[in-house]
Amino acid sequence: MSVHLWLGFLAVTCVVALSPGPGAVLSMSIGLRHGYWHALRGILGLQTALVLQMALVFAGLGAVLAASEHAFVLLKLAGAMYLVWLGVQKWRASIGEEGQEPADAPVPGGFYRQGVLVNLGNPKAIVFIAALVPQFIDASAPRPLQFLVMVATMCSIDILVMSGYAVLASRFRRVAGSDRAVRLQNRVFGGLFISAGLLLAGTSRG
Repeated sequence: MSVHLWLGFLAVTCVVALSPGPGAVLSMSIGLRHGYWHALRGILGLQTALVLQMALVFAGLGAVLAASEHAFVLLKLAGAMYLVWLGVQKWRASIGEEGQEPADAPVPGGFYRQGVLVNLGNPKAIVFIAALVPQFIDASAPRPLQFLVMVATMCSIDILVMSGYAVLASRFRRVAGSDRAVRLQNRVFGGLFISAGLLLAGTSRG
């Protein structure tokens, strides 16, 4: 991949990463409730899914998903239901003493798993990557090296952007620790997850 192609890919990656989506909602939700280091687990989960999506595209399976209406719909509905489920769980999370939420307490691997499932459940992301990546592939250069460069670029930018969302949200933890504030957070982020799920359910491949 030439420097010119890479700069173009970098610019597009920045625009995509900065566009708010379920990943940003997840990062802010965990950051606000549990702090950045817990949010980082979810962010790393998002990147794991992104690497898998890129691998599918390079293996040619992204084109299959883009062409198969049934596969797209099944994956889309699964992802939408998971986002709605997350939203309902967040909305209904109980409030304990000193603003603690037993239903939303940090669980080893839990936030990481959420990150993986949130990104993997979005088939439109795979279709988008399948349409985007070929425009920046240099046919005369080794594909494995280009795959590594693209994955490193996308993951690095996404980690920076999601970390920014999480850190910004975590700054409000001190003023958002009361029972009333926690309950409001649950309602807001629960509603955002449910809305994201419903929007995903209504999307098409185009």
